[in-house]
Amino acid sequence: MRYLGILLALLFFSCSSPSNDVQVYTPKAVDLDVPEILKQKLIAPLVPTNNPLTEEGIALGKKLFFDPILSKDNSQSCSSCHKPENSFSDNEKFSVGVDGIRGSRNSMPLFNLAWNFDERFMWNGAELSIERQAFSPVRDPIEMHSNWKDVAEKLQTHNEYPDLFLKAFNTSKIDSTFVTKALAQFERTLISANSKFDNYLLGNVSLTEQELNGFDVFVREDKGDCFHCHGGEHNPLWTDNEFHNNALDSNFTDLGLGAVTGDPNDNGKFKTPSLRNLIYTAPYMHDGRFTTIEEVINHYSEGLQNSSTVDPLMKKVHEGGVQLSDQDKADLKAFLLTLSDPSFINNPEFTN
Repeated sequence: MRYLGILLALLFFSCSSPSNDVQVYTPKAVDLDVPEILKQKLIAPLVPTNNPLTEEGIALGKKLFFDPILSKDNSQSCSSCHKPENSFSDNEKFSVGVDGIRGSRNSMPLFNLAWNFDERFMWNGAELSIERQAFSPVRDPIEMHSNWKDVAEKLQTHNEYPDLFLKAFNTSKIDSTFVTKALAQFERTLISANSKFDNYLLGNVSLTEQELNGFDVFVREDKGDCFHCHGGEHNPLWTDNEFHNNALDSNFTDLGLGAVTGDPNDNGKFKTPSLRNLIYTAPYMHDGRFTTIEEVINHYSEGLQNSSTVDPLMKKVHEGGVQLSDQDKADLKAFLLTLSDPSFINNPEFTN
């Protein structure tokens, strides 16, 4: 009986004692807001089951994206090299890190990432998910030049972040995994699909004769022959998300995908960038070598360089390119500009 009394007393005490230090949050699940043109042309976006989208996770990811706290000296954020006004790319040929050192590649724009089903990210495909890609810049000595232990400690002692992580992931123990998950949630919401050409396909606007001629140049195999890598009206991503040697060089100083896979057949291959928002994302190519859209068009028209891994799609390489007329070039540029989406770069949900 004595033991029974003690047991009952313990049960009463445990039930009646407050437990304010234990809180359980259930983040509010959300779905990506997919524009109509993407619904019509594409399958559902990819969201991993171990990192579902929530209001709290997205909000936390956005705050982290614009916060320089992730860098060594609190001077740079993700947005320093992925600027909203540049379609989340950089208008510098090579971005400058916290120590004043320039990188060796142009900053890729960030949008429509949830439809990258190949799951290879970066120019050379070095990272295999959005979450994993977010690990790299923090510890890269040329970029943020920090380490995840220091970053976690700064976030842990911050006056806001512990509560935000608790609400987003139901944990007050902050580490790199939850930081990158939050960043990835925000980055998946960066969707661009409201260009003039999108609205043309939806029947909302008309294109000019020059823009229509430019689209014809784009899709015709005997003219621009651009659609194989960059899609068209049936692929509104305007990229195949694959890796190609697009005849930039006859000799490589940057092996691209080949440096990642170790396969010499991949040397000189880089990820196909989307043609959306070109007006905002100059300079162009993995090394920012072209400063204008005209230079890019001239490369494919008469600047192709042959090499052992050049893509078979560059079938006019022995002629230097597809040899467009001046009118074709002007028309093609006019069409490419219809892929601009000003509502994307001005969306308050995506700015700081």
